[in-house]
Amino acid sequence: MKLLMTRWWVLVGLVLLGVNASAHESRPAYLALKEIDPQNWQVQWKVPVRGDQKLSIHPQFSRCELSQRPQDTVFSDALVQRWQMACDEQGIAGLRVEIIGLRQTLTDTLVRIEYTDGTVTTRLLRPSKPDFMVEGERSSGDVAKEYTILGIEHILIGIDHLLFVLALLLIVRGVGLLIKTITAFTLAHSVTLGLAALGILNVPGPPVEASIALSIVFLANELVKQNQGQEGLTSRMPWVVALTFGLLHGLGFAGALAEIGLPRGDIPLALLMFNVGVELGQLIFVAAALIVIALLKRLGNQWPHWLVHVPAYSIGTIAAYWCFDRITGFVG
Repeated sequence: MKLLMTRWWVLVGLVLLGVNASAHESRPAYLALKEIDPQNWQVQWKVPVRGDQKLSIHPQFSRCELSQRPQDTVFSDALVQRWQMACDEQGIAGLRVEIIGLRQTLTDTLVRIEYTDGTVTTRLLRPSKPDFMVEGERSSGDVAKEYTILGIEHILIGIDHLLFVLALLLIVRGVGLLIKTITAFTLAHSVTLGLAALGILNVPGPPVEASIALSIVFLANELVKQNQGQEGLTSRMPWVVALTFGLLHGLGFAGALAEIGLPRGDIPLALLMFNVGVELGQLIFVAAALIVIALLKRLGNQWPHWLVHVPAYSIGTIAAYWCFDRITGFVG
């Protein structure tokens, strides 16, 4: 049995070694339109960059023209452009928005439209469908579907959140205790996600992201202790640890939701479905991990004993890098 679990840890470690050491590296491009008046709009276009390379995509609008020259702001992971555009007398009703070049990529683009009355609508454009027509109010069914998808995508590209869950899976023993632990994590981050998204709880984003990285470092250290035959806090009371750090991770989810925005007329529904999407994505990841464990138990190869430590040190190294990188990002 010990050898079988070793094989599972080996595979996890090898996968982690291939993970790029930056969370959310697959996040979508972002297009925000903010109404000045029915004919004039502020535009913000954010496209991911990696080093000196950026995605060769850009937005295109029918019936609208530039009225202000774009201003560029370069960040370590994104290029942000801001400008104003003027549309004809129809405004943006019926406007066709297309992301040129999106079909040749593997990323998505989130579009957010904010009107002067506070109403917000969002759309998610994919390589298979890189354009849409701006409509009036959307149905509750459309809102529910879109925010569920956004929630699923956010958790599945949120490498830091997934590493936290993975570390829990490696530490917790027994199906019953695992269910209790995952449930505690779910309940905790659902609470802080809701409070933060509704504006009841306000915590700066950068310290939250750094603290999330620290929570992963903590679990990596707990996993090292377990591999050495010691019983840590997480081994004894994993649901308590999951509940505590789940509150922190919920604030991270809320930060992503704040970028997306909530539709004014359907805030409760959008918030609920985004959270449902996060839970579905989390369950997909947990199920996939458990399937891998079951498959690896069927293998009969022998592995060196030292490889049992690879997952813990891989997770800890990646999380420590994130921690220092995020702290220097808002302190420096």
